[in-house]
Amino acid sequence: MAIVRTMPNTPALPGLGATGSFANDRVDTAQRARDRTIVEAFGLCVDLPREDLLDAVTAVSGNGPAYYYLLIEEMIRAGVTLGLTREDATTLTLQTALGAASMAAQGDVPPEELRRRVTSPNDTTHAAITSIQQDGLADMISHAMTGCRDRAVELGRAE
Repeated sequence: MAIVRTMPNTPALPGLGATGSFANDRVDTAQRARDRTIVEAFGLCVDLPREDLLDAVTAVSGNGPAYYYLLIEEMIRAGVTLGLTREDATTLTLQTALGAASMAAQGDVPPEELRRRVTSPNDTTHAAITSIQQDGLADMISHAMTGCRDRAVELGRAE
């Protein structure tokens, strides 16, 4: 049987989804094109070479919006703690997230370089980035996404 499995995410609702898609070897070219047409109606689609990679997609983009929402929540909370009104902290945080994501999505400059361009030695950004890195953000993200992927595998076995 021809089967295409996909892992979309909630930003598909406003047409900004990121979906991983795997088609088994029985899916013909016309069926694959139809699948892409459907998925791309609500965002972008990444074709996967192996079905098991859908578990990684779950960790990266399927659940990814929640990670960004958590970061946004915490930035708003910190802005309020620093004296901003909740409204101002929210407005500034959301526009910053939108602007940063838009610049990164243009793809002509890697995120590492975009970050470097904003971070001068011994400046305020450097102090914040150093603190974030020393607190172990990279390990936290890696552990969280690996745990998410592992749970997706477990749930898949339960089917």
